[in-house]
Amino acid sequence: MYHKTIPYRVFSAFNNVILLVIGILCLLPMFHLLMVSLSSSAAANGGLVTFWPKGFTFEAYAKTFDNKNFLTALWVAIERTLLGTALGLFVNAIAAYALSKDTRVFRARNIYLWYFVITMLFSGGLIPSYILILKLHLINNLMALILPGLVAAYNMILLLNFFRTVPKELEEAAFMDGSGHLRSFFSIYLPISLPSLATVGLFTMVGHWNAYFDGLIYMKDAAKLPLASFMQTLIVQSDMTSFDAAAIANMSQRTLRASQIFIGALPILIVYPFLQRFFVKGVVIGAVKE
Repeated sequence: MYHKTIPYRVFSAFNNVILLVIGILCLLPMFHLLMVSLSSSAAANGGLVTFWPKGFTFEAYAKTFDNKNFLTALWVAIERTLLGTALGLFVNAIAAYALSKDTRVFRARNIYLWYFVITMLFSGGLIPSYILILKLHLINNLMALILPGLVAAYNMILLLNFFRTVPKELEEAAFMDGSGHLRSFFSIYLPISLPSLATVGLFTMVGHWNAYFDGLIYMKDAAKLPLASFMQTLIVQSDMTSFDAAAIANMSQRTLRASQIFIGALPILIVYPFLQRFFVKGVVIGAVKE
């Protein structure tokens, strides 16, 4: 077997070392950020913090979690991510199930498929999108952050190609037992589609959690901003008015920003390891068309 040969073992060891180095380089910035957030204001402002905290303290996290605006933005982001991921998975999966059928079963399949694919090539533009949200009375509404990106053609195509690999005999046997398309979808296709669903769910989750621009556009009330939009106003625009001036008078903005960025990245860092084992399998299976 080729995997037992010395050249393959050397290549495998070299490959693992390279991947380990790349992984460490990716984690070092986040680790440095964590160390800055746990350091004193003087050490952070003086640039003395590298990969070990100087003047260890949780003061930045205490001030961050004491900020009601930050907690509100965090809750809005959680709501958006959970609801947007659940609805996105359902809508894309049920559309992919229909489009995975042969033209003999679904005659207009190709027309509808191109209807979705063309959205990957062209966009309505920012101004028409804003006017549409305005006319639908969704300004300052959480659904304004979810509905515009609910159907993602790329995710739908991944699921579509995965569904096409499901043996037709399974569905035919279900139809012989009196099952319909909805029962077949929920009882056969969804349970065996976990790798692709996990992959698409991860894509959708990261997209919703990191999206900030739509929040700045559609949310006029600062209390309804998701976390990414809220942090954009704090970090990029340097707007610290959401914090009590007396509370941060003796604190470094650098430690506060570091704690906020780390908290903002932490949920995805926690979720990713649980879905990572499905990630490569889901992408490979969903990207191959028989």
